[in-house]
Amino acid sequence: MTSASIGVQPGRFASSGLARRLTDPALLLLPAAAFLAFIYLLPLIDLIRISLGGPTWSIYFERVFAIPLYWDSLVRTMQISVTVAFLCLLFGYPTALLIHRSRGIVQILIATAIVLPYFIAILIRTYAWMVLLGRNGPVNKLLIAIGIINEPVQLLFTRGTVLLGMTAVLLPLMVLSIYSSVARLDESLTRAALASGAGPIAVFWRVLLPLTLPGMGAGFLLVFVAALGFFITPTLLGGPGDQMFAMHITQQADSVTSEGFLQALGVVLLGITLAVVAVAGRFLGFEFIWGGSKLSDAAPAKPETTGRRAGFGRRTLGTLLADLLGWPLLRLFGRLPASCGVWTVRVMGGLVIAVLTLPIIVVMIISFSSASYLTFPPPGFSLRWYETFFADSNWMLAFSNSLVVAAMSACIAVALGTAAAMGIVRSSIRGKSTIMLLLVSPVIVPPVVLGLSLYSLFLRFDLVGTIFGLAAAHAIGGLPIVVVILSAALQAVDPKLEQAAAVHGASSLTVFRTVILPAIAPGLAAAAFFAFLHSFDELVLSLFLSSAQLKTLPLMLWADVNYRLNPVLAVVSTLEVLLVVGGIVLARPVLARSREAV
Repeated sequence: MTSASIGVQPGRFASSGLARRLTDPALLLLPAAAFLAFIYLLPLIDLIRISLGGPTWSIYFERVFAIPLYWDSLVRTMQISVTVAFLCLLFGYPTALLIHRSRGIVQILIATAIVLPYFIAILIRTYAWMVLLGRNGPVNKLLIAIGIINEPVQLLFTRGTVLLGMTAVLLPLMVLSIYSSVARLDESLTRAALASGAGPIAVFWRVLLPLTLPGMGAGFLLVFVAALGFFITPTLLGGPGDQMFAMHITQQADSVTSEGFLQALGVVLLGITLAVVAVAGRFLGFEFIWGGSKLSDAAPAKPETTGRRAGFGRRTLGTLLADLLGWPLLRLFGRLPASCGVWTVRVMGGLVIAVLTLPIIVVMIISFSSASYLTFPPPGFSLRWYETFFADSNWMLAFSNSLVVAAMSACIAVALGTAAAMGIVRSSIRGKSTIMLLLVSPVIVPPVVLGLSLYSLFLRFDLVGTIFGLAAAHAIGGLPIVVVILSAALQAVDPKLEQAAAVHGASSLTVFRTVILPAIAPGLAAAAFFAFLHSFDELVLSLFLSSAQLKTLPLMLWADVNYRLNPVLAVVSTLEVLLVVGGIVLARPVLARSREAV
């Protein structure tokens, strides 16, 4: 009996199986994977290939390590990065505790003061410190007023200024990492320790430290990795003896340098960064990069056992540190009253808030100065510098270029990131954590290395100095933002709602449009805004991939900061701060409506 005789069409079962495969959510990962493979992984592989392309594979690397300038700079970079990470840990921990222990509107204000500067461009925050510490800045004037000095002194271009600037830039990252652990603390443990007579040092060392060690470790490593590739802050705040390794890459890129040697510099910095991340991932899990938990796949390998082992290892390490290293502190300060701990948290947290917010406030005030030069406090107030900014065709062209590039970049990142997040959350594909690591890995690659690798690729396709080229390059960093935000939003959507719609005959596109999209709309709006902001602020990639005919706002700001300081730069900084604040304020009603709907 044939299939036709019983009313079954030949190939029907094969067609239905093909249809199921074509509607598999895992296929949604392909666009983002193809984009990153071509515009991210391929250039990095080509960078490595060129660095190995000399008469012998190691000749360019031998030159790097044979020249004292580069070796000393590499050691200096490691020293500065470690110091910044320790400073962020020292001040970030009490700040995270301050946020956790505050309540109501006070907690909201403190958290806002910490988080808001994180979304403001590094260039603008560094410029704020240049204003604050300049010869006519408020710090010098304050020191003169209280009689410590008689005339302005040079506070900029020192190692201390570099450490201060980098610490201020990266502090929010540390605070957020530690707060993720502190927020899960059981306050009854702290109260029990205090009730038993333990002092604040003992409570910290025996209770808080072991329980928050994973967050501290993740924050330390994130700050250290970010500091390794720092370029903007040490360039503007440091002196000749404070040059970091990333600065040599940009300097060599502007000069006539053999092709392989320049790429070897980039590969050295990339190799160190990846080695640190690999070691950190071995102990903390690579999830520390995106601040999430391990993603479950189709066949997880005994997650309960893995979790118990990981938790046991962390608790053992924390307890061991407390036992071996804490006894001198406990012997000396173990009986301090609890009020000392409370006031220490308040004072250090307040200092952090001041360091993060005061420079921005000073710059905003200077933007209304009536003086023709940079000084604080202003002798008078006017809108002359705003009029100058809006009347300057060069600034307006750069501003419009930034808007177009950022909008296009955000569209690319949102389109690819939304599909990738759907593939991550809704598919049963194996190795989700590995796929997620690939999607978010651009955040750990030093921007100067990525810019150097993209330059060679873009030259071949005539994309250097084009709107689309800049937007595509900026989307590499915007994509991880979108994926992380929307993955969290999608995990909060009940899959049963999608299944119910599908049972009633709705197509996959209809399910997405009528069920998923309304549910993730707030997250989608937030992802689009932050992807836009990432591109709008991007400087390093633009330095490599722009042209004299295509200038963005950060490039104009960078040129003026290096060659002339005037209040027009404060106007640009103020407008960006207002952009960030306005975006967050506008997003609040959307988020409130989504919570009410849930």
